[in-house]
Amino acid sequence: MRRFVKENALSLFFGVIFLAALAGQAISGWHQFDDDQVASSLGQVSFGRYLTSADFVADVAENWQSEYLQFLLYISATVWFVQKGSPESKQPGKEGLESPEDQKIGAHAGPDSPVWARTGGARTLVFSWSLTGVMGLIFVASWFAQSLGGWASLNETRLERLQDPLAWRQYLTDADFWSRTTQNWQSEFLAVGSMAVLSIYLRQRGSPESKPVGEAHASTGTDG
Repeated sequence: MRRFVKENALSLFFGVIFLAALAGQAISGWHQFDDDQVASSLGQVSFGRYLTSADFVADVAENWQSEYLQFLLYISATVWFVQKGSPESKQPGKEGLESPEDQKIGAHAGPDSPVWARTGGARTLVFSWSLTGVMGLIFVASWFAQSLGGWASLNETRLERLQDPLAWRQYLTDADFWSRTTQNWQSEFLAVGSMAVLSIYLRQRGSPESKPVGEAHASTGTDG
């Protein structure tokens, strides 16, 4: 068990703080929701009912979709674009999908390479795009869930105000949907861009996301 924890400490760490943050969001969101219900002269809801409410689903899904979009775009962009001096970038001149030899696929695979990297054909093609494929599916699914949750939440508010509800297709062009969406997108894009640029000039000793402390600023694609 100790060895398992040590070898998987990074994923376990983020798994634990993810669950803690999700629980904190659920509890604080529940109290805020009940406060709004009281202010609107409506009844309070149980914690279990809040967890299945449109408000909670929309709030969670809008964060998830923006995070997965961030990494989907970053993984894809770093295939084709470089940033001189950044450890997050490939070396200039290495843009593109790279050769089978560089990627260790087919005849160039090693004995410990994944089976689908060695077999060639459709399976290797699928495996070659599996990371962005799964990231893309999660992004689309969570964005869809956000649209449903936000739609239901907005219609609840509209009914309280004696306004006609919107159809889902109408909601997809509504300001509420795009406000929820773009407020997260802009922050994710800023964070990723800042990481790529700041890591050119700044260091974190011991981190693979940083260059070695003494590495030249112009050094590209070098891990610490």
